[in-house]
Amino acid sequence: MYTDSHCHLNFPELMSQLDSIQQAMVAAQVTRAMVICTTMEKFDEVHNLAMANDNMWATVGVHPDNEGVREPNLQDLLDGAARPKVVAIGETGLDYYQMDERKGGRTVADMEWQRERFRTHIRAARQTGLPLVIHTRQASDDTIAILKEEGETGGAGCAGGVFHCFTESQEVARAALDLGFYISLSGILTFKTAAELREVAKFVPDDRLLIETDSPYLAPVPYRGKLNNPSYVPFVAKLLGELRGCSSEAIGELTTLNFLKLFAKTTN
Repeated sequence: MYTDSHCHLNFPELMSQLDSIQQAMVAAQVTRAMVICTTMEKFDEVHNLAMANDNMWATVGVHPDNEGVREPNLQDLLDGAARPKVVAIGETGLDYYQMDERKGGRTVADMEWQRERFRTHIRAARQTGLPLVIHTRQASDDTIAILKEEGETGGAGCAGGVFHCFTESQEVARAALDLGFYISLSGILTFKTAAELREVAKFVPDDRLLIETDSPYLAPVPYRGKLNNPSYVPFVAKLLGELRGCSSEAIGELTTLNFLKLFAKTTN
């Protein structure tokens, strides 16, 4: 039993193969998948997938790196969160990766629009009680700081959530854990270049661990470079089990239980 806690099955390259992907998921014993929203324009599409498939759930939010899309206000996120099978807010966060090259030379100060969008998502999560799905790339200091400023300190009344597709340092992992967040690991863990990340994977406590594909991206070895899909999440579990001294099946069961605990609305 495995759960893909983060995938983009509404993307065209996967939607066109949905029937075969579902069959592959059954064969691989992947029993659940979270379909992640990245723009409000695509929210209905994401939600419809969750409603049409008993083994799927949805989020509502706008990816931090998406510009030129409808900017969500608090009410947009609250309305989306009220729909059935919407179990989290996001993905949200900050992305400063290759900022100067991609953003026409803008500085961190120029990225205030990302930080304000992030704050709106945090406020929606706190108001609804749904967890956050956090994307952070080369912006971990600001990500952690804003979570704290908005009251996400790990105590009572906090939304919590998950740092998805984690690629940061053990120090960042510790900071996220201290704020009550989970850590989700993707196919990147299987890459030869991911030695530091494999150390992080051994560090995360059992009760804060999730796995994902982030498909259609980041297919794990032995499928690296090919189109990813949720049926490949057991390959992440296999390597994670090797690192932690247990079977891939044990990782699958553990991370599925963590998924159900974090996204408790999935059991309703």
